[in-house]
Amino acid sequence: MRRRSLLLAAPAGLLALAGCGDGSSDKADTGDSSPSSPAPQDSAKTVDGPLPAITAGTAFGEKPTVAKGPGKPSADLAVKTVVEGSGPRVAKGDVLQFDYLGQIWDSAKVFDNSYDRGVPLTMAIGVGQLIPGWDQALPGKRVGSRVELAIPPALGYGTQGNAQAGIKGTDTLVFVVDIRDTFSGKSSAKGKAVPQDDAALPKVGTDTDGKAPSIEVPKGAAPKKLVAEYILEGDGEAVKPTDKLLLQYKGVLWDGGKEFDSSYKSGELAQFPLANLIKGWQQGLAGKKVGSRVMLVVPPELGYGDKASGDIPANSTLVFSLDILAKL
Repeated sequence: MRRRSLLLAAPAGLLALAGCGDGSSDKADTGDSSPSSPAPQDSAKTVDGPLPAITAGTAFGEKPTVAKGPGKPSADLAVKTVVEGSGPRVAKGDVLQFDYLGQIWDSAKVFDNSYDRGVPLTMAIGVGQLIPGWDQALPGKRVGSRVELAIPPALGYGTQGNAQAGIKGTDTLVFVVDIRDTFSGKSSAKGKAVPQDDAALPKVGTDTDGKAPSIEVPKGAAPKKLVAEYILEGDGEAVKPTDKLLLQYKGVLWDGGKEFDSSYKSGELAQFPLANLIKGWQQGLAGKKVGSRVMLVVPPELGYGDKASGDIPANSTLVFSLDILAKL
């Protein structure tokens, strides 16, 4: 399990484990599994400084070294784009993937950073999952940007501060944020198309426009064993059985091709621990690369077996298209 992030907007400044849920359903959980958040705040005034200098690690993706704050900080939210990216703009409600370093204005004491962990954080922005200064400052910024923030207490941890991190209720916080990617209900896998040559298997669409891909099920008998094939092969990290994933997915019945579940219809990305899902997903997605679209054909014993579940009859073979967007 990875280290707790100090960015989460948990009650009374308490920390919660980033990207960790305890979903109990064998179907994809598209709900919000984040910790409780403080009440939304009115939009604060944003200014462009003052901000401390970045003295080393100045390139996007490098761990920065940041000087002590120059004099008295602004009482407003200070935001500066240090490196302008060329990717899509972040929108409120997107799931943002980023690296960051946070320190205290007066002392330059670093209290948290993702660079040393080697794993970017992936969290929703603008919906109260992160501290209010982030929720206000980052929507509208482009992927590939490095942004520096100076966040007054009211937009950070409030008057209670965060004792575990050594943050007092009067501390202004300085962050450097590298925006690596952003995901929404219109996101798709970005991998390279792989030939689909087996006529006995379903054919899955390769469109990447954020719309649900087509799934054409053949008329023959369903495979007796699990099938897990790349449709679009990405170049990200391999999925581990213990990972929590950010996905787009669509499921249809082998018999008749009727759709029974889809993240595309809700417009919300699915976020869940792989270990909590049906065995066909656990076995079929483990080892597959982030950024890929994967087709799974799941026999009944690795799905819902001899029990019906919603629109899925008992003893059904299931066909899924899954876009593995990110690890959480």
